[in-house]
Formats: sequence, C-alpha cells, structure tokens
Amino acid sequence: MTDRALDRVLTLLTEGADEVIETSCATVVLKGDEAFKVKKPVDFGFLDFTTADKRREALGKELHLNRRTAADIYRRLEEVNGEPVLVMRRFDHSMVLAEQGQAEGWEPEPELMEALGREVASFHAQAERSKDRLHAKNSEYVIGSNQKHIESFSEYLGPGAVKAYRRRLHAVYQKHEAQVLARFDSGHIRRCHGDLHLGNILIENNAPVLFDCIEFNERLMQIDVLYDIGFLLMDLEVRGHHAAASRVFNAYLETVARHEGEVGLYEALSLLPLYMSIRAGVRCHVSAHAGDMDQAKRYLGAAHRFLERARPELICVGGLSGSGKSWYARALAASQGHAAGTVILRSDEIRKRLWQTPSLERLPPEAYGADQTERVYRHMLDQAEVLLKSGVSVILDATFRDDRYVRKAKALAGEFAFRAILMDVPTEVRLKRVAARENDVSDADMRVAERQSEPEIDPTLWVRHSNL
Repeated sequence: MTDRALDRVLTLLTEGADEVIETSCATVVLKGDEAFKVKKPVDFGFLDFTTADKRREALGKELHLNRRTAADIYRRLEEVNGEPVLVMRRFDHSMVLAEQGQAEGWEPEPELMEALGREVASFHAQAERSKDRLHAKNSEYVIGSNQKHIESFSEYLGPGAVKAYRRRLHAVYQKHEAQVLARFDSGHIRRCHGDLHLGNILIENNAPVLFDCIEFNERLMQIDVLYDIGFLLMDLEVRGHHAAASRVFNAYLETVARHEGEVGLYEALSLLPLYMSIRAGVRCHVSAHAGDMDQAKRYLGAAHRFLERARPELICVGGLSGSGKSWYARALAASQGHAAGTVILRSDEIRKRLWQTPSLERLPPEAYGADQTERVYRHMLDQAEVLLKSGVSVILDATFRDDRYVRKAKALAGEFAFRAILMDVPTEVRLKRVAARENDVSDADMRVAERQSEPEIDPTLWVRHSNL
C-alpha cells in the first residue's frame, strides 16, 4: 500500500474522531468508546512496518499477546481498504500510572503496588517458556544496542560518563554471564511483556491492567522474567517511588514463591541490579532520541547507580502481635541496600506457604505447634543465607519470642551487618491494632493477642523501637 493510500485510510478513520494520538510508529484514533490503531510504514531496524503484510502481522501479534493480560481492551483486527486496523476498547488514559505520576505530590497506593507485584508474578508464571537458545543472550543483545544508541549522544550526555558506563556494565555482565545464560536452562526466559513501565499499566476497578506489550521483536520479548519486572522497578526507583518499588518487589517474590517455589528464586536476585541498569540504559537513549537530554542524563546516572552494590545486611524485626513489625519492616525495606529495596521474609506468610495454604486462609491449631514454629524459623534462616550470599539485604519479620532464633540469625550474618529491632508498644495499643485488622496474613486475633506476654529478652541482642 502506498503512503497516499494509507493517508486515505487515516482520513476515513479520523472523520468525527474525538482525538488522534501520534507515536513514532503508530497512529491511534479515539472515537466514541473505541480506539483504532494503525501502524506507520516505518523501519527502525529493530522493527519494520514498511508493508501492509508486515503491519498486519504485527497488529495480529499485538492483539494476541495483549489479550493475555488485557482481553477486555484488545477486541479485534479489521481491514479498512486493505489496511489492517487494530480495534480496542477506549479507556480513561488519566488512569494510566505514568499519567497519574504527573500530578504533584502523587504517591502510588501501597495496596495497589502489592496487587501489581502479584499480577506480574501471576502473568510470568503462565508465560510461555522460550524454546530457542538464541534468546539466552538477549541481555547481551540489548547491551550492544544500548551502547550504539547511547554513544551516538555522547557529546550531549558526556563522553566520560558514557565510556565509564560502557566499561562498568560490560565488567558486571561478564561477571554474571554464566548465571544469565543459565536462566534459559532453568526455564526463566519466557515470552514476557517486554515494556513493563508505568506508561503501560492501567488502573481499572482498583486493579492493575498490563497493556501494550512488545510484539515486534522476539529478542525484546523473550526475556528473563527478572529483566521484565526489572523495568517496572527501575521506573519506580528513578521516579523516586522507593517504597512503591519495594512493595512491588516483595509482593512479586512472595507470589513467585507460591506459584513456582523458592528454588533458584533468591539466588537470581544478584542479576537484578544488572537488569535494572540495562533498562535505565534503554530509557536513556529513548529519552535522548525524543530530545529530552535532561531526562536522558538522569537515566544514565541511574544506570550507573544500579551497578553500585551496597554490602548486604540482616535485620530481625520482632515483637508481639499488633506491635507494628510488618509496618516497620516495610519502611526499612524501602531504604536498604538492594536496588529495589530489601527482601522481607515474613514468618506468617512462610508458615502458610509451607502448609500450602492461601495467605488469608486460617491455619489449624497444629500449624502453630513448637515443631512447626521451629520449621518456619529454620526455613526463614535458610532463605536468608541464600539472599545474603546473593548480595541482597534481608529483613526477618517474626515475633522472635525465643532469643535462640535471634542468636542464630546473628551467627548467620557473620561478617555482614546485623541488627535486631524489638517493636515496643503498650498492650492496649497492640490490642486495638489487632482488632482493626482486615485481610491480614496473620492468624493472631484478639484472643491470641490478649494471651501474649512480654518475653524475657537479652538486652545485648535487641534495640527497642516504638512506632507510636
């Protein structure tokens, strides 16, 4: 189809339109309750839409792949005078997270961020596993592409900063290359979203909807699941939403552990700073191509920072039911060493996972026997050891009524930093908080909380903290 013929199709579509949105490779026409998308006849190397057949294939993939997460939005493929047109349900664009983020003082809702982490994890659990070993090297492919694009803007970004990033990134990649490639054999290279940033996440009915995934390049789509979630974490971090990134991160990990188990999960987190750095590099050159050099410099600086690894720390946060352990653990997690925060291992969640019980379903009394409590703490400490060896800081969120477990944690930390923080609040405050709980993973109700008494603790182990 000629450009003139394509123009005639666009004229038909835009007649009576409410709004026309132009992107680098598509035109989207908003009309009534529907949106009509037409690919532009462009060739950027990593995508080629120069013929109607190529555009038809791309839009067909876009329809099929996006229906995995947004079936209610992606409706059908039509032909208008021989030109393929993707028909979608129109939605309120102001409910896209990137749009909401433009408002001064906006902060992502914590519960919504947890739901987002769970949504991405569930999507990844169902995503098709890559069968082509070529895709084991897709991170290296993106690094090479980033390098070429970033260096083309070296004069504006600063030659020294560009060269330093290239050297450092290659050094980190070489250090982790064997682990990156092994992710293919472990089944973690999957057909993911590929473009999972705040601009492609819609909030409808108080739930996150992932849309507009990559369809035009398998090397950008068949990727490590951690590289996929890494884009979202990077986007939140660069925008300054550290607590939100931590919420997404920990909800994602807990959900993956439930869907797929913990084998290999925490060891792989040593790759996340590398993946987040690569993602920041992508946004660096995309911003530069769009003419926003200040934003491009900001992303280049973030790409550098993600490669800086803080020494991991092990923190025990203890206290009786209602003392505010989980609240404080989350606050700490957003500010500790890992690029996306710190991993929180919650005894209540782990106990239910070990019993293969949903988080909000109550466990039987035998799940709280002394042998089961020993099992929970042993499991927590085993996973904490894996995380520390992977360079990740850990918070253990549990009552710790027995100092024996704190001593074991301290011995486990070894050369790494260690802290034990005991949440200390009056009984009446604790009981009021427990009474107000809704949809909580903890099974401790008022009857349990009232029976709890302050344990005898070793003051040399603990630092008391009140969150009143």
